Amino acid sequence: MASMRDIKTKITATRKTSQITKAMNMVSASKLRKADKKYKTFHPLVMKVKGIVENILSTDPDIQHPLLTPREIKKTGYILITSDRGLAGPYNTNVLKTFHKITSQHASKDEYFVGTIGFKGYSYCKRSKHPLINEESINSRDEVQFIDFQAMARTFIQFYIDGVVDKIVVIHSHFVNTITHQVQETTILPITDLMKDSSKRINDYLYEPSADVILSELLPIYVENTLYGIILDAKASEHASRMTAMKNASDNAKEVITTLNLYYNRARQGSITKELTDIIGGANAVS
Repeated sequence: MASMRDIKTKITATRKTSQITKAMNMVSASKLRKADKKYKTFHPLVMKVKGIVENILSTDPDIQHPLLTPREIKKTGYILITSDRGLAGPYNTNVLKTFHKITSQHASKDEYFVGTIGFKGYSYCKRSKHPLINEESINSRDEVQFIDFQAMARTFIQFYIDGVVDKIVVIHSHFVNTITHQVQETTILPITDLMKDSSKRINDYLYEPSADVILSELLPIYVENTLYGIILDAKASEHASRMTAMKNASDNAKEVITTLNLYYNRARQGSITKELTDIIGGANAVS
């Protein structure tokens, strides 16, 4: 058994660690509320843009655009969303496992390329020698801004229009609640979630310069907004995962402290018993 001094040192260190993890749990809870509110506030904007695009498509069922047209998939582009920092439980591990499972289905690495958001995903792809589109990590900061990933989003969109890539998939963690997170594969190109409902055809709209030109402007905006919404959702999932991980760490620290206190009391009792035995033995020897 370790000495009382060693046990006391471990108790002190564990108690300090518990204080840190408890503070990180409270910070993550605050950030989660902000991230969830930001996502819920932004989501109606995406739905509004989607509704406008669907109205334009309903005016002319024959209208076409490269971003709406599926084609034979020869090359796939992946957008991998992870965090910049660790201590987030299984958040990054689950996303990277899903990404590895998906990419392992390709015959070669020439069939896809990757754009990463978050240092963890960037470092993983760098180590695994996946074909990267970004030469440096795009930070996944807590106050994520549209401009952070806009250049990457526009690059992917242009690649799809030029035929460099035939499908673009986002791999991310979807926030369900503070306990449940689901890793999802969301296809953002080609756009397949728009409805062309001729029964809702609107003839009173006059488009200037034309419906085709407006659609060409709105569709890239819709894709960028969809990606931004996914990133906000993933950020909420990250904070929730970190909050849960820090709560579990704090609970485990309390259990460790309880066990160490038990060991310390046993060692202290053993020391007292030994001293008493020595005193009694010495007294008997003198008498």
